[in-house]
Amino acid sequence: MAKYVTKATFTVGLLVLLMSMPAMAVSINKSVKVGAGEESGGATSVNGSISVGEKATVTGNLKTVNGSIRVDTGASIEKATTVNGGLRLADSVKSESLTTVNGSINVGEHGVVDGDVSAVNGRISLSNGCAVSSDVGNVNGQIGLAGTEVGGDLSTVNGDIELSDGAIVKGDLVVEKPNNWKWGKEKSRKPRVIIGPGSRVEGVIRLERKVELFISESAEVGDVSGEMSLEDAVRFSGKRP
Repeated sequence: MAKYVTKATFTVGLLVLLMSMPAMAVSINKSVKVGAGEESGGATSVNGSISVGEKATVTGNLKTVNGSIRVDTGASIEKATTVNGGLRLADSVKSESLTTVNGSINVGEHGVVDGDVSAVNGRISLSNGCAVSSDVGNVNGQIGLAGTEVGGDLSTVNGDIELSDGAIVKGDLVVEKPNNWKWGKEKSRKPRVIIGPGSRVEGVIRLERKVELFISESAEVGDVSGEMSLEDAVRFSGKRP
């Protein structure tokens, strides 16, 4: 999957970037903390986590290799990137792109992401009132959008996707063909795609492989193309199939 870098390339590139940055809020083996209400130009670590306190403002990027990144309620950050670790943003956090290779991404209610949300191996969960200006996608792991608006495409290779609570995808919803990706049993199972009540896919549901497709009777989709058609979808009337 061309849009997702390999772990080795990602790690090497991030390490080079970390070592070239100014010596402020930089740690090799310790965690970095930005306190509540503080202002910071960014934070980086190699083997440590990064935490940002409530209503803090970070004008630079947050980057770590082996560690998680946590951002508390009402904070404002720019890009957040990790290789082996998760990203967890509390309610009402403003951010730019969110990226991880091995880890989950969780964004609380009313979060605003002015860019992409991407993972390779990890779940992506976006809560009610979230807005993402660009694309959301992963290779392996569930994607759950609850009352979220995605301005670009929503994509996966082997993961399940569920739109609920009136979630909106303004671009296409894409399940990509595995090609040369080899992830054991994940490669052979059919992903499960659920378009829940009141949810909307304004573009096309583009399926490059067979999936289990469920569409609520109150949901709206542009069309279904590729390996399946709209007639192949299972329609349901409850909250979930």
